[in-house]
Amino acid sequence: MEMISDRDRRISVDELNTSRLLAHARKETSRRGLDDVLVIDVDAHHYENEHMREILPFIENDVQRQLALQSGGRTDRGGLLPGAVGYQDMGGRVTRFALRGSEKTDPGKHRDIQLGQRWMDAMSVDYSCLFPTGMLTVGLHPQPDVEVDLCWAYNRWITEKVLPESDGRFFSMLNLPMSEPDAALRTVETFGHRKGVTGFMITAVRHLPVHHNSLMKVYRAIEERGLALAFHSGVNWGENVFKGCNRFISVHALGFSFYNIIHCTNWVVNGMGERLPKLPVIWIESGLAWVPFLMQRLDHEYMMRSSECPLLRKKPSDYMRDMYYSSQPMEVQDMNLLESTFRAINAETQLLWSSDYPHWDFDLPTVVWDLPFLSEKAKHNIVGGNAARLFKLPPRNEKQQANLKRFGNPPG
Repeated sequence: MEMISDRDRRISVDELNTSRLLAHARKETSRRGLDDVLVIDVDAHHYENEHMREILPFIENDVQRQLALQSGGRTDRGGLLPGAVGYQDMGGRVTRFALRGSEKTDPGKHRDIQLGQRWMDAMSVDYSCLFPTGMLTVGLHPQPDVEVDLCWAYNRWITEKVLPESDGRFFSMLNLPMSEPDAALRTVETFGHRKGVTGFMITAVRHLPVHHNSLMKVYRAIEERGLALAFHSGVNWGENVFKGCNRFISVHALGFSFYNIIHCTNWVVNGMGERLPKLPVIWIESGLAWVPFLMQRLDHEYMMRSSECPLLRKKPSDYMRDMYYSSQPMEVQDMNLLESTFRAINAETQLLWSSDYPHWDFDLPTVVWDLPFLSEKAKHNIVGGNAARLFKLPPRNEKQQANLKRFGNPPG
């Protein structure tokens, strides 16, 4: 257990405040005039484990609800979700998780909304897509019924208790319990019309073949409602292929791309783009460097073995260019390679900025805004215009409206 010193306790009481921690970010985004630009974050997080006592009563199964309440919603060994070594909680860029509870919020509005709006205002963010953190490992649970129960409880809680208090600035793509297709379909039918729901999310850390025919009814239901489907990646040191890695940096560098590479490959090769031509698909939190690699690799294989992909009417890379990608964590060390990646994925229309806040490797919108090779139109589109069009989110002031009209990218 991490020990908190007396000095840390004094800091947590006297100085810990999200707005203060992000004071530099506020100066940077304000200096660039981003308050007048529509900025939409398609991937931010909260720590739902802090609210398990609110979430667990929504579990429908009486036995599972009792067991879950008795466990207190723990995410360690013996708890509800598969455990993980705590290397994600990295000090330096953000306050350590152990001190989060010291930040004061006002009564009358959900704590996560208040904390969220503080960092959004600091980064000039108008809208943000809120995802869980611990629940991103739910696809590894050995009991499919537990995945179903937890997803149902979380989805009820966030749509009934959290999003209604966000003044419309937060939205979400809800967890799909993919281990049980009927339960996943029920999730779409039940929550697809609720305010603040712009789509549904598959936690990519799982071994389920996402292209299986049993899931087609789920995808079709999402497509028919004009909603989006997101694959949110993650990390799992317990994966066999990563057991040979002796540092978390190795697993983190590879893992977030690894799962989305597998699911994207299966999605493309099995012709899901042809079967669901109107379904927007988003690949989240896996960076961008893997995308041109997979485009070239699949195109190369396809030209030699196209008979294995009878549903495809164009190259795999063309289907990948029809999909969307979130920016974080964007690999910026080689600007020439990054520019080539932007060109390969048609970034001006397909890339969506994301922060991943409050995780340790978060990005500000300035990461995109400061890229030297982007046109002004591309900057506006990537930091907000593309997401506004995709999720039908309106501008929040007249200057944002004018910018959207100027660059021909209004929501709708």
